[in-house]
Amino acid sequence: MMAMRHKSGSGLTNQAARILLAVGFFAFATSGCMGDQIDATNKLVQQQQEQLEHQQQELEALQANQNTGYSPGVATSSPRGGCDKEVETVASKRGGDKFAAGEFNKALGYYQDALMACPTDERAEVNVARSYEALGNKVAAINLYRKVADSNSPTVNDAQDEAKAALLRLQAARMP
Repeated sequence: MMAMRHKSGSGLTNQAARILLAVGFFAFATSGCMGDQIDATNKLVQQQQEQLEHQQQELEALQANQNTGYSPGVATSSPRGGCDKEVETVASKRGGDKFAAGEFNKALGYYQDALMACPTDERAEVNVARSYEALGNKVAAINLYRKVADSNSPTVNDAQDEAKAALLRLQAARMP
C-alpha cells in the first residue's frame, strides 16, 4: 500500500511537472514571438528613418538647384527711406506677369515685395491695391488707393491718376 501512495504521489508530481514544463514552454515561445515583433518594428522604424533621410537629401538638393535669383516673399525692407530699385523692378515685372495670368494671390506677393523694397513708391502701392481689388478685398484696395490719391507728392503722376480713377469706379459700383 505504501508503494501505491508513492506511485500516486509521483503521478501528481509528474503531472505538475508537465504543466510547469508546458507553461514554461509557452512563456518561452511567447517571449520569442514578442521579440520577433519588436525586431520587426525596429526594422520598420529603421527603414522609415532611412527613407526620411533620403527625402531630406533630395529636398536639400532641389533647394540648392533652384534659381538663385529673386523669389517672392523674400524681399527685405530697404533701409529707412531707401529703395532697392532692382528688387522692385524684378518683383513688379513678375507681379505683372502673374496678374495678367489671373494668378492674383501670387501677383499680390510679388507686388508686396516691390512695395517692401521701395516703401514710398506709389506705383507699387497701386499694384498692391489692384491685386486686393482683384481678390475681392475692396476695403484694403480702397485704403491703398486713397493713400496714393491723397499723397502730397509735388507732382501728379500716373499712379495718383489711376488711384483716383479706381476710387471713382469702386464708389460707382457701390451705388444702386
